[in-house]
Amino acid sequence: MADARRDAERTRSELLAVATEVFAEDGFSGARVDEIAARTRTTKRMIYYYFGGKEGLYRAVLEEAYRGIREAERAIDVDHADPVDAIRALAELTFDHHVGHDAFIRLVAIENIHRGAFIRQIEGLRTQSQPAKGLLDEILERGRAAGIFRADVDAIDVHLVISSYCVFQVANQYTFGHLFDVDLASPDRRSHLRAMIGDVVVGWLTAPAR
Repeated sequence: MADARRDAERTRSELLAVATEVFAEDGFSGARVDEIAARTRTTKRMIYYYFGGKEGLYRAVLEEAYRGIREAERAIDVDHADPVDAIRALAELTFDHHVGHDAFIRLVAIENIHRGAFIRQIEGLRTQSQPAKGLLDEILERGRAAGIFRADVDAIDVHLVISSYCVFQVANQYTFGHLFDVDLASPDRRSHLRAMIGDVVVGWLTAPAR
């Protein structure tokens, strides 16, 4: 029983990994279940067995993609970190995750093309995202209590700024790079941009309220 369970988990994990690549490359409409099966050590029938079909597989891919960033965020030690250090660490961690998981960015873009039709069907995804807001709430509250952070910025504001900046590095790197003759993916540029988002958020939060 234990071996069978491990095999099932391994098969499901492999299907999710390959499906992530295919959906990110071809979008939901262009992806084919036959291709996903062909690129794994399983069959189309097994995809339907584990996920119920293409839509179920796509929803599972989205859920797994969002779980990745949420798990990364939980690595930050808020309790023992200075609020400024903590918010900078969160900004830089988000940057690292996004530039290291370009499939996640493409999946988010694809889901927005579909106007969030599939993400709305994933039960518990909002609940899964709450710790991210809670983490920011805690950092901001500690910063305000210490007289460091302004009081007119909330967690969603900060999350929006960090996410927008980090998503742009991946989603627009080719168009932006061509128009302004800059390689956003070069090591030096990436290091500069990583430090920059920390500076932007810290500078904003420590500036006097308007």
